[in-house]
Amino acid sequence: MAERVVAADEKALVPEVPEVPEVPEVSEAFPFPERSRLREGVRAYGLIMAMWVRSTMAYRASFAMTLFGDFAVTAFDFATILLMFTHVDALGGYTLPEIALLYGLSATAFGLCDLLLGSMDRVGRRVRDGTLDTLLVRPVPVLAQVAADRFALRRLGRITQGLLVLGYALVSLDIAWTPLKVLMLPMMVVSGAAIFGAVFVAGAAFQFVAQDASEVQNSFTYGGTTLLQYPPTIFAKDLVRGVTFVVPLAFVSWLPALYVLDREYPVDLPEWVAFLPPLVAVACWALAGLAWRTGLRAYRSTGS
Repeated sequence: MAERVVAADEKALVPEVPEVPEVPEVSEAFPFPERSRLREGVRAYGLIMAMWVRSTMAYRASFAMTLFGDFAVTAFDFATILLMFTHVDALGGYTLPEIALLYGLSATAFGLCDLLLGSMDRVGRRVRDGTLDTLLVRPVPVLAQVAADRFALRRLGRITQGLLVLGYALVSLDIAWTPLKVLMLPMMVVSGAAIFGAVFVAGAAFQFVAQDASEVQNSFTYGGTTLLQYPPTIFAKDLVRGVTFVVPLAFVSWLPALYVLDREYPVDLPEWVAFLPPLVAVACWALAGLAWRTGLRAYRSTGS
């Protein structure tokens, strides 16, 4: 009897080892699919953009003044064209409303791109001072962080000015509208913004190597939109070919807009080329993405 009591006491002193539950598979623990890198980048871009918008709207009077200033500065570009037409009736064979259509499409497309990706020219500065390292250690795509950095809502002034000029052109022009021509207008704005965006990203990738090449990038972006605001007939054919086959800025407005105006393109191309801007934008982004990844891999920290 004593032996049984001792055995029972010893058994009571031995702690029971709880059963370890089986660790579920990753797919069972997280039934939702993992976010794609693209989705994560868009989400991060939205969060950073919202932060800068809140910061901007904290000073509403300052925002209103800078918005008007941006609108006024860009309006001087079209004022220059208006001054030209006080002395001439046509420029390169194009009337004022026709040039206003080219101007409005180019300015609106570029303004949209500048609003979303206008901070890409800061890459060279970040490479020089080493602040790019801060972005690399965050679990967010670097491209999204750079694009949304210092998001400037005041750039809506450029878009507004471009839309006003575009509205003037559409009211003044006598165009034989078809459903296809109507659909081409939003297509030109969206595709043109995408093409300009690809140029922004490719230029930023080049700054990983050159570091101080923001003005080279600006010559293709800001310079490109100024070029497209005038008819292609006033430029040399070699330049027209360059912005058609090398840096395809002609697909932003020239090619599709001349189809809407029923005009021939200076470089002999088939009519269906005017419908290619979406495909050109996709191809440009594929090349720009490759250039960006290559430049980012080649980046070497300053060590500071």
